[in-house]
Amino acid sequence: MGMTEKIRILLVKRGNISEAELARRLGISPQNLNNKIKRDNFTVSDLEKIAGVLGCEFKAFFEIPETNEQV
Repeated sequence: MGMTEKIRILLVKRGNISEAELARRLGISPQNLNNKIKRDNFTVSDLEKIAGVLGCEFKAFFEIPETNEQV
């Protein structure tokens, strides 16, 4: 599942927020957000900001399967 799909699911779960409203909360143009969504191209910083404005926590990590260690 791509990050765009995860963000869209989150928007529904956080109150059916539109992409335009998300862009407003992020302080960017809807067109800028739409471009990121179309390309599924988000930086870690973008994802942290999205989590922040939606009242969530973003966690990015690698997990070593043999030990379940998260790095």
